[in-house]
Amino acid sequence: MHQKIAREMNLSETAFIRKLHPTDNFTQSSCFGLRWFTPASEVPLCGHATLASAAVLFDKIKNVNNTLTFVTLSGELKARRAENSIILDLPLYPAHPQDFHEVEDLIKTAIGDTLVQDICYSPGTRKLLVRLSDTYKRSFLENLKVNTEDLPQVENTGKVKGLILTLKGEPGGQTQAFDFYSRYFAPWVGVAEDPVTGSAHAVLSSYWSQQLGKKDMHAFQCSHRGGELEISLRPDGRVDIRGSTAVVLEGTLTA
Repeated sequence: MHQKIAREMNLSETAFIRKLHPTDNFTQSSCFGLRWFTPASEVPLCGHATLASAAVLFDKIKNVNNTLTFVTLSGELKARRAENSIILDLPLYPAHPQDFHEVEDLIKTAIGDTLVQDICYSPGTRKLLVRLSDTYKRSFLENLKVNTEDLPQVENTGKVKGLILTLKGEPGGQTQAFDFYSRYFAPWVGVAEDPVTGSAHAVLSSYWSQQLGKKDMHAFQCSHRGGELEISLRPDGRVDIRGSTAVVLEGTLTA
């Protein structure tokens, strides 16, 4: 049933919140089950669908708690109220250096001869992180044509389930300064491009923290629905990601 609904919604991810106990209710309880489905399959982590779930409980259902806990395939995730936003507590996933020749076909299929500065792989999420050359500007990443249609045929071993393209940020000036930019693609699970991706930032946060020597960062996802995120790495090996969301469609499902 979950997969059928997600396929019909045809969004990057559809979140399903459930009560954990018969006596729970969505207004008073503080702990819920949460699952995420793309149009093609269930996924183990989706940050922005978690953000949206918390926003619905806080703002639409008027849940009375300041912190919510979601029991998920990635363990317990917390969402807490902040001024005009919500802060997610997500696991931090390290990314390790990846040999270019092992993923050369995948990269060239996706972005052709675009200059690449670094490649890392996150085994915990099966995401491949490709850092584009620092010579490129934000507008290059925003306008880059990425071939996602052929990727599942080129990489069919199951090792890679998501492709992160990222770029070092630019110093402030007339525009707001960001530490890094990104875009995210997951055709292996039925999502050509995911416009808002908290789970990818659980990998990006680890990578860019090491590269920049920073624990607090300002990120921007370059897509038609993306936007800025405030990121803070915690001493316990997790990451706080602050974002905001808005309800754009509201309705009731019928059989």
